Amino acid sequence: MSFSMYSASIPVFRQILGSLLAILDKTEAHIEAKKIDPNALLQFRLFPDMLPFTRQIQIAADFAKGAGARLAGADVPSYEDTEKTIGELKLRIQRTLTFLDSLPRQAIEDSAQRSVTTGSGEKAKQWVGQEYLMHYALPHFTFHATTAYNILRHNGLDIGKKDFIGSWKAE
Repeated sequence: MSFSMYSASIPVFRQILGSLLAILDKTEAHIEAKKIDPNALLQFRLFPDMLPFTRQIQIAADFAKGAGARLAGADVPSYEDTEKTIGELKLRIQRTLTFLDSLPRQAIEDSAQRSVTTGSGEKAKQWVGQEYLMHYALPHFTFHATTAYNILRHNGLDIGKKDFIGSWKAE
């Protein structure tokens, strides 16, 4: 059985981003039911030196679109980090999903040995496609998505592992 760069990337990003959309729907309902100030939740950090909830969602979306673009050999779209509401965060995720859907599957399949660059200038790092995906993009994406989940769980949102994993189907 050969390794599929596409199957190891785009469906994984889609699955977790889709879960985050559903979790954000539950977050809106939770805010309404508990009369919580949305800004308190959007700016919540698990620890003072960690990024707030809003940035966790933004970065998760950025890793998904960045990885998809780099693996496909496409330009990475730039999204302004201006989201101030749950609805705006949902739109960012939806834009990311739309972008991922636009990428040519075969270009991603062919990316295992393609050179991928992250950062710029002195911080530039060269990767081989498969190493980039498995050891950089997926771990970072998962970290930020999980941290966003943990912030919501810590703040009383009734979600569990099934909400985070979401639905999936075999290809």
